[in-house]
Amino acid sequence: CLDALKYCKTHKITVSCDLNYRAKLWSKAEAGTCMEKLVPFVDVLIANEADAADVFGIVGEGSDVESGKLDKQGYVSVAEQLVKRFGCKKVAVTLRTSLSAFDNLWAGMLYDAKAGKAFFSREYSLHIVDRVGGGDSFGGGLVYALAAKKDSQTAIEFAVAASALKHSIE
Repeated sequence: CLDALKYCKTHKITVSCDLNYRAKLWSKAEAGTCMEKLVPFVDVLIANEADAADVFGIVGEGSDVESGKLDKQGYVSVAEQLVKRFGCKKVAVTLRTSLSAFDNLWAGMLYDAKAGKAFFSREYSLHIVDRVGGGDSFGGGLVYALAAKKDSQTAIEFAVAASALKHSIE
């Protein structure tokens, strides 16, 4: 994987990565050691505040990862720290507020390092039919929008809309 990432960097091929830490697959230390070597070659990183904390020890200003409380500046802080540490061009985060098991508020943020600015999507009120694929559809929508040369605001709106739609499909 590292060789492939180095090839992509050398040949100016855009690379995206969904950090998506899973404790059943490896420990936080193992994930951190591995991803520390790979993420410097990533252009577009998808990483929520819990993943950034678990894998890299990065915590947003004003955040409490255990309680799930994080204000918008906390998300921006996490993205800025990831950009500073690894050189990513963009960092995307999904923003889920659980109202109940089947009802959530759903939004996203895209931090654009070149602009030095965070772009927040509109917030959708979802009645969830199936959560499986919600993150993948967000990532796919984001990759599509960025590859289609959409601006950062349009890209995050498209990614969140694609994911909101997926939540409604079994």
